[in-house]
Amino acid sequence: MGVTNKTPEFLKMNPIGKIPVLETPEGTVFESNAIARYVVKLKADNPLFGSSAIEYGQIEQWIDFSSLEIDANLISYFKARMGWTPYFPAVEEATIASLKRGFEALNTHLALKTYLVGDSITLADIVMACNLYLGFARLLPKSFTSEFPHVERYFWTVVNQPNIKKVIGDVKQTDSVPPVESAKKPGQEKEKAKPKEAPKKEAKKVEPAKPATDEVEEAPKPKAKNPLDLLPPSKMVLDDWKRLYSNTKSNFREVAIKGFWDMYDPEGYSLWFCDYKYNDENTVSFVTLNKVGGFLQRMDLARKYAFGKMLIIGGQPPFKVKGLWLFRGQEIPQFIMDECYDMELYEWTKVDITDEAQKERASQMIEDFEPFEGEPLLDAKCFK
Repeated sequence: MGVTNKTPEFLKMNPIGKIPVLETPEGTVFESNAIARYVVKLKADNPLFGSSAIEYGQIEQWIDFSSLEIDANLISYFKARMGWTPYFPAVEEATIASLKRGFEALNTHLALKTYLVGDSITLADIVMACNLYLGFARLLPKSFTSEFPHVERYFWTVVNQPNIKKVIGDVKQTDSVPPVESAKKPGQEKEKAKPKEAPKKEAKKVEPAKPATDEVEEAPKPKAKNPLDLLPPSKMVLDDWKRLYSNTKSNFREVAIKGFWDMYDPEGYSLWFCDYKYNDENTVSFVTLNKVGGFLQRMDLARKYAFGKMLIIGGQPPFKVKGLWLFRGQEIPQFIMDECYDMELYEWTKVDITDEAQKERASQMIEDFEPFEGEPLLDAKCFK
C-alpha cells in the first residue's frame, strides 16, 4: 500500500488507487461489494442472491444498510482511534451513537430470524459479517455488544459457518477499545527517554509521576474546542432558526422563509448548494433514499453547526440529489470534510445571496417547493 497501488498500471484498474481490485479476462472490478456481487453472479441462479425478486431486493437492501450504517461508522471510529484521522471526542461520541442506532435496527430485525433474508445464508449475510468483523475483532468489547444479543448470536453463527471459517479463521472478540494512538505517542516517547538518562533511584521517583504526565497529555481533550466555537459571536442563533422551521405549519413562505432571511448572518454563516456527482447511478428509489439518509446520519457530528435540506428529484430514474446547507463560518468546516466521506461525492458551490436567482433557489429548497426546477420531488429530507 502507498507504493504499487499508486503506479500508473494500478491506477488504470482503480483510478483512486484503492484495494481490493479484481482482475478478470474481461476487465477489472473494484470496490469489495461490487466484487462480491460479480463473483456471485458467475454462477447462474446462485442461492446467495435469494430465490425471488423480493428476496433479491431485500438482500441488496441489507448490503446497503451494512455499508452505510455499520461499516461507515466502524471505519470512522477505527481510523480516529488508530490516529489515521484527527481525533475529536465529540465526533467519536456522535459516531458511536450512529453505530448504536444501526445495531439496534439490526438487533430488532434479527430477533425472530437466523439470517437477514430467508432461511439460509445469502450475500447480505456475508457482507454484513465481514463488516461486523472489524467491530468485534478490534473495536467492540463484550460490554458494547451485549446490549444487542441477537446481533451477537447472528455474528457468531455466520462466522462459524465452515466455508466462511476457512477464509477468515477463528475470530476472537476484543477485550477493550483500543487507545487513541495520537494521544499516546508523546507520552510513550517521554517514558522511554527518561529511564535512559536517569539512574535507577531517579527512575523510581519518576514512576509515580506517570499519572501526572498522562494528565498533562489528556488535559487538552476536554479543553480542545472546535475551531468554530472560537469564531466571533454571530447574531444568528441556529437553534432559533431550527425551532422556527419545525414549528411553522402554514404560510411557510411568509413565516419561515422570511424569518430565515431576517435571521441570516452572512458574516457568521455561509450557505452552500451541493449536487451529487453520480446521479446516473440513482436508478432505484429506495437505494437513493437510503444513500441520502446515510449521509444525513453521518453528518450528526455537525449538528451544532449546520442545517441542511436534501432533495431527491424526479418522477422516474435516474433520480437527482441536490441539497442546500447552512454552515457556521465562511467555509465548509474542515472537520466535516475530514470525517464525512460523503462530502467528496458532491459538488459544493457557495451561494451568492446578492444574486436574487440563487437566493430564490435557496428559499425553494428550504420550502420543498414543487416542482423544483421543473421536476417533481421524490422526497425531501431535513438535517436540523
